[in-house]
Amino acid sequence: MKLIRFGEPGREKPGILLNDGTRVDASGFDTGGKCDYDEDFFASNGLTRLRSWVGTHSNAAPRVPASVRLGPPICRPSKIVCIGLNFRDHAAESKMEIPKEPVIFFKATTSLVGPNDPLVIPKNATKVDWEVELAVVIGKTALYVSEQDALNFVAGYVLHNDYSERSFQLERGGQWVKGKSADTFAPLGPFLATADEVADVRQLAMWLKVNGDSRQKSSTANMIFDVPTLVSYVSQFMRLLPGDVISTGTPAGVGLGMNPPQYLRAGDVVELGIDGLGDSRQHVVARRD
Repeated sequence: MKLIRFGEPGREKPGILLNDGTRVDASGFDTGGKCDYDEDFFASNGLTRLRSWVGTHSNAAPRVPASVRLGPPICRPSKIVCIGLNFRDHAAESKMEIPKEPVIFFKATTSLVGPNDPLVIPKNATKVDWEVELAVVIGKTALYVSEQDALNFVAGYVLHNDYSERSFQLERGGQWVKGKSADTFAPLGPFLATADEVADVRQLAMWLKVNGDSRQKSSTANMIFDVPTLVSYVSQFMRLLPGDVISTGTPAGVGLGMNPPQYLRAGDVVELGIDGLGDSRQHVVARRD
């Protein structure tokens, strides 16, 4: 299945994207009208129940016009865990050593937005950068899981642009989270593809363009640490809850690595995609307050 959420920010409803591109309102999945793709949904075997509902009700369910805004395909998770320097070429362009173990940092959940929402340049920002990434959504509580069993804890996969403000991240001391967590810095979607939709997560082409010019072009095959390794590794240090996100790192081609470095300005347009996970588009705008 492909899960979507649609509607105005903060008032999104759950939906399904059918194989023919039709958007279906799945609000009727919960007779109480409170269904959302959140921790409770994933923890209560929601994907299995939703699949059954789609099989019997999708034909009669209301359709969602293509003009309606898509929100992030999951409700705000308990945490967004990010992996740094997980592609050798990106570590090299960042002038950092290849990590011996995964580099972990957090991204504030308040940075979460829809796939085509504007990117708002933060106050005092000078070096806003792009990063196309594969994000993993956890399907059930994971703690001390093995690499061999790790994929059994994955609900699905989603496209993520891990926006960064490099001066906040690298020049202001402390942890990277400062440069990763501004509002609108985590566009997710357009949809969450359940794990069965992705034949081989190790062979997904990924790309990103800025103003139509190619900046990143790679594949998940080039990751240093693959998805099972990352899910298992992170679970050794924290309890992963249903609906949590692990963003698995970006390949070379970020603005920081260009000579000279190039960063985003108001008016720029960023487009990105991953095979099987769709594409997204963010228009860069200046902050108004």
